[in-house]
Amino acid sequence: MSLPPYIPRPPIAPPAPHMSPVAPTHDQATSSHTTAQIVVYAVVIFAFWVIPGFRVVLNPLKLFTIGWHELCHICMAILTGGSVMKVCIDPDMGGATIVAGGHPPTILAAGYIGSTIFGGLFIMAGFDTLVSKIMSFVIGIGLVAPLAVVRNKLTILLIAIYEGLLIGFWFIDHAQALRWYCLFIGVMNALYVVWDIADDKYFRKANDSDATQWNILYPRVPAHVWATLWIVFEIAVLTGFVLLGIAAFKRTRDEMYAEAAQFLPT
Repeated sequence: MSLPPYIPRPPIAPPAPHMSPVAPTHDQATSSHTTAQIVVYAVVIFAFWVIPGFRVVLNPLKLFTIGWHELCHICMAILTGGSVMKVCIDPDMGGATIVAGGHPPTILAAGYIGSTIFGGLFIMAGFDTLVSKIMSFVIGIGLVAPLAVVRNKLTILLIAIYEGLLIGFWFIDHAQALRWYCLFIGVMNALYVVWDIADDKYFRKANDSDATQWNILYPRVPAHVWATLWIVFEIAVLTGFVLLGIAAFKRTRDEMYAEAAQFLPT
């Protein structure tokens, strides 16, 4: 009985090494959207927020950020049975929501928590072009909304410039540039407590920061302790959203191009 001819089999590839879900891919590691980029944005925002003369450049984005923060207070006031008496959204004086009734600690906490989560979502969007395209509509609406009350001609001009940049970024590298815009907005919102306290410290704004309000609500805890606790909270949440972005959007640049091209291609 003759044996069948020997047919060599291809060698079995060794199993791929396990990669942690939060370990960045090569494209993510070489992308500009890294922790260093977030730190650079934070430094730039802080500088423009506190340097007189330069502060006005950020006014449209400040109105967007402060407006969302106050909206969180308003929503929680209504949900806890309170009524809104007065709302102030001003890039120089800061924001303020005066309420009657409701649950004060919950209403007060909603501002920083809402800003942090909102910013975290934009930071996640910075990891994917398609998501950045979708989130850009939120930015577009958020920038034009203040035009209902803004009468300052320079601020109106700056709003038009920021809207123009947003539209222009759709056509830069097939909308890849929108990721930078979303990341910037994300940092500004996620670290709002820093800018809020900076206004208190450097400009003695008319409307107190939420950290000061926490001190008024619970006098035994100094305002700087409340500020520190909220800063730690925001940094922890920001870090969590960065890790979520890395885990959820493991795309190569080509894959992002192809995916984003299915939604309003440019």
